[in-house]
Amino acid sequence: MNTSKFRELSTFEEWVIEKKGTEKPFSGEYCSTDSPGHYHCKRCDSALYRSEDKFPSHCGWPSFDDEIPGRVKRIPDPDGRRIEIVCATCSGHLGHVFAGEGFTPKNIRHCVNSISLTFKPTESQPKAVALFASGCFWGTEYHFARCQGVLATRVGFAGGHLDNPSYKAVCAGTTGHLECCEIVYNPAQVSYEKLCQLFFETHDFSQTDGQGPDIGPQYLSAIFVVNDEERATVEKVIATLRQKGHKVATQIRPTAHFWSAEDYHQKYYFHQAKTPYCHIYRKIF
Repeated sequence: MNTSKFRELSTFEEWVIEKKGTEKPFSGEYCSTDSPGHYHCKRCDSALYRSEDKFPSHCGWPSFDDEIPGRVKRIPDPDGRRIEIVCATCSGHLGHVFAGEGFTPKNIRHCVNSISLTFKPTESQPKAVALFASGCFWGTEYHFARCQGVLATRVGFAGGHLDNPSYKAVCAGTTGHLECCEIVYNPAQVSYEKLCQLFFETHDFSQTDGQGPDIGPQYLSAIFVVNDEERATVEKVIATLRQKGHKVATQIRPTAHFWSAEDYHQKYYFHQAKTPYCHIYRKIF
């Protein structure tokens, strides 16, 4: 097998895909996604599943009742009870397949680790982009990536005076950039207002010097708006927060160029199988 074209894996991806580990239930990026598109093998990029075959089993892992023909291989598990499923192209571990549970008329459930997959949305669906800064971008991305209607996320930097800044340069606190998360979403599935509400529900928007233990100008709370309509929406949400008695230090800034961070920062918590240390969800709205 020619492995030269395979994607380089993180330590956690390698543990699941090559050493047949299992991510924690309800921790995966694609546990509740329902956007149209295809799910590909994380290692070799082979298309494995269609979104129309994905269903909510509430088991803690993405579930499919069918695969793209010829793309998934079944192997008897060493425990003698289960059937393992692997990518037919590169033999990367996906999870297990179960029959007879009655979830759908096909009576099959492919229980797949999110970390084994890469989702590619259908290009024809409507898209919009939002840019949020709420401290360490790892935690910001963690919550937005799990939001239904969000198609893709990237972490990076915006608002500074240096082109193509590195993480090291931004951490020095002298470039003027904020750590941000770029959100690509389907406005027919989730509104900009709902995204703003999630933004405020997942960090301390009253903090003026950073976020949690992360202190510095790069960790300030801010929303970058592209037009008057978005500004009005943000102002409306902030007014509601103040009416509820909250202090709001979040800045509203005009849109700025977004610079993507280094690859090892992307989907950090999903790759490490961890949860954010200072981005804790609390329902407000």
